[in-house]
Amino acid sequence: MKSGRWTAWAFLAPVVLYLAAFYAYPLYRNLDLSLRNYTVRSFVQGGAPFAGFGNYAQLFESPTFGPALAHTVVFTLVSILFQFSIGMALAVFFTQTFPLSAMLRALFLVPWLLPLIVSASTWSWMLNSDSGIVNWALGLAGAGPVNWLTSPHWSLVSVIIANVWIGIPFNLVVLYSGLQAIPSDIHEAAALDGASGWQRFWRVTFPLLRPVSAITLLLGLIYTLKVFDIIWIMTKGGPTDSSTTFATWSYRLGFGSLLPKFGPGAAVGNLLIVIALAFGLIYIRVQRRQEAR
Repeated sequence: MKSGRWTAWAFLAPVVLYLAAFYAYPLYRNLDLSLRNYTVRSFVQGGAPFAGFGNYAQLFESPTFGPALAHTVVFTLVSILFQFSIGMALAVFFTQTFPLSAMLRALFLVPWLLPLIVSASTWSWMLNSDSGIVNWALGLAGAGPVNWLTSPHWSLVSVIIANVWIGIPFNLVVLYSGLQAIPSDIHEAAALDGASGWQRFWRVTFPLLRPVSAITLLLGLIYTLKVFDIIWIMTKGGPTDSSTTFATWSYRLGFGSLLPKFGPGAAVGNLLIVIALAFGLIYIRVQRRQEAR
């Protein structure tokens, strides 16, 4: 009996060590950073004075907090809405059998497979005010040029467009897999009962796809909350903080100046962790309620 218990612990040990080294300790260090006034010297040598929740109070009093929070909410919700909607439409489309279906699905995965720095740089070139292909196309259509990356009114829209394009393949793959798991007999029975295509989707397909949809939305939410590369490469959060989110603000506080503010930067990161954790707990609660029915 004891030998079996020790064997179980031996199998669990690598997982426990991995979680402790790569999750628990970094979270502890980030929390410690957010509660102390670290400088570059104290960050290396130690001895940073304890600040309590002073760094968090500094964030809430900052004029950047409100716009960064609003941009984070808008960037996250709009990105998820379009990624999920377009991904769902494409997944339903690819359930139909037609020539070159597999090749088209593979091509739609390209944005997901490209490094983020390549995708963001490509969109920066396409949306360039002077030489971008998007403004060139608008000129052919008779419209005037748009300052996509340098206008406070368009910078957030620009990074949302790029992020939606990058996130669609993930939603397509997961939702398509979920659709493939639904028995075709159910759709055939609904069709025999006289249900239209939209009725079959809304009353049969979508409810059966709800567990897959929930995990897709949750993963998309967590990923989008921490998006940094795309925004930083395209706009660096500007101009005038018009596309600053919590992720870019955290980086700018911690590493974006000659006098870094490690404590406030870590505090912004902790706010993102709390938000992601809250939505994760909501997902678990909803799943338990559905399983209890």
